[in-house]
Amino acid sequence: MKIITCQQNELFKSFIESHNSFIVVGHKDPDGDCISSCIGVSYILEHYKKEYIMLNAGPFKRVEIKEYEKLFLKELPFMSEDDRKSTGLIIVDCSELHRTGEVGDLKGFDTFIVDHHKTADCPPEYKTIIDPSSPAACSLIQMLYENICGPLDAQKADNFLFGLSTDTGFFRFLREDSAEVFELTARLVRAGANPNQMYNRITGGKAYSTRKLLGIMLNRAERYCNGKLVITYETMEDTKKYGQEGRDSDLLYQALLSCEGVEAAVFLRQETENSCTGGFRSQDKIDVSVVAGKFGGGGHKNASGMSTDGKVETLIPAIVKEFSKIL
Repeated sequence: MKIITCQQNELFKSFIESHNSFIVVGHKDPDGDCISSCIGVSYILEHYKKEYIMLNAGPFKRVEIKEYEKLFLKELPFMSEDDRKSTGLIIVDCSELHRTGEVGDLKGFDTFIVDHHKTADCPPEYKTIIDPSSPAACSLIQMLYENICGPLDAQKADNFLFGLSTDTGFFRFLREDSAEVFELTARLVRAGANPNQMYNRITGGKAYSTRKLLGIMLNRAERYCNGKLVITYETMEDTKKYGQEGRDSDLLYQALLSCEGVEAAVFLRQETENSCTGGFRSQDKIDVSVVAGKFGGGGHKNASGMSTDGKVETLIPAIVKEFSKIL
């Protein structure tokens, strides 16, 4: 990952200083990094004694982020034209307005984006700090906080460790070029963040029903592209029976990608009669963001997602066709 430069620090500081109030928003269906990044920005705004609101369309499905739902509004409150002119919009962990979901009209605000996704695509007038080599958006915000506000206390360090841990699979996804990431982590631990407690918090507390559903997903998985691709799916009936709280998709991807010869795994969920969400994961050399982008999604080289119109039975052959071009 790249270290935040003095120029980037000054760009962000100038943006904060030039507005009276702020809207902080992340992508819909948030994960730990999205939540941690929003809260991290709020620490900087509080340092400057700036007013702000945090928005997220939800849903807050994951067990580990459920407690944060109360901190976020689901919809932008009414704002006069003068208020909109004096308010800055900070988008974290995504670069496209449409990925924030149904939170209200966010167009027209002076906007700053902090993101780490490879598929980042934003208008040229937006101010940005985008680093696809960063393992998490919250790592960029941690550096901004430390450079602008000073050392972290234990509470703030815990927040940043939460986001970093979730987006790195508790450091499983890091490679030999990650020394700076561990240096950031060391500062969090010195400030009082506890890695053992964080691991138990992220991986524990899953409902028994999620284990039953995991068995169904594994049983339903099929291999394609000479065994290099595995796809499984969840029906609306599955969701109704087992609920949608506390999913453990990370464990599902681990199980599928650990199979000999498998280079990519896809999980689809039929959300409504005519729409699906999907998750894409891969081993080192396969860029799943390319495939996710074909279906209106995006993300990282080895971890991407999508939300699109369609049915599982028609999406699977379309996804297999795209993967056949790169596998």
